[in-house]
Amino acid sequence: IKLYIDEDAMHSRLVTALRSRGVPVITVLDAGLTEKTDEEQLGFATEHECVLYTFNVSDFYRLHRQWISAGREHAGMILTAQQRFSVGEQLRRILHLRASTTTLSMRNHVEFLGNWG
Repeated sequence: IKLYIDEDAMHSRLVTALRSRGVPVITVLDAGLTEKTDEEQLGFATEHECVLYTFNVSDFYRLHRQWISAGREHAGMILTAQQRFSVGEQLRRILHLRASTTTLSMRNHVEFLGNWG
């Protein structure tokens, strides 16, 4: 799966570590979306078939429910609370999740990083 990392979750060490392990990553800075709404960011991630990774759990989970109830699709989300895991632990859990899922199985689905220990 490809990842889109929003501004809340973007940490240069995490991005570098993911990319060095062959994970395709687009950050909010790469996409030029730092001033865009959550909906616009989810739209970008969906358009580019990227699973969105964010610390903004409540807003994006609400957005997920809104999109699903409206019949809209997205490429998936990985949500976790800010400061919950170190960069190394985030990396380990993301890689575990990636090895266990597919782009297709993530479609319209939300995963919580805390479940991937």
